[in-house]
Amino acid sequence: MSLQGHIVELQRRHEAIEKEIEKEQLHPNSDEKRLHELKRKKLQIKDELAKLSISETRH
Repeated sequence: MSLQGHIVELQRRHEAIEKEIEKEQLHPNSDEKRLHELKRKKLQIKDELAKLSISETRH
C-alpha cells in the first residue's frame, strides 16, 4: 500500500471511531471503559497520521 493509501485508510478508521464514540455517548448508560478504549485508539491513529504527514512532506 502506498503512503497516501495508508493515510487515507487511517483517516477512514479515525472517522469510523469518531462515529462510534458519538453513538456510544448518546446512550444514557454508556460504557465508560469502552469509550476510553475508543478514544485511546482514535488518539493512536491521530498520532500515526501526524507522523505520516511529516514523513510525506519530507519526500
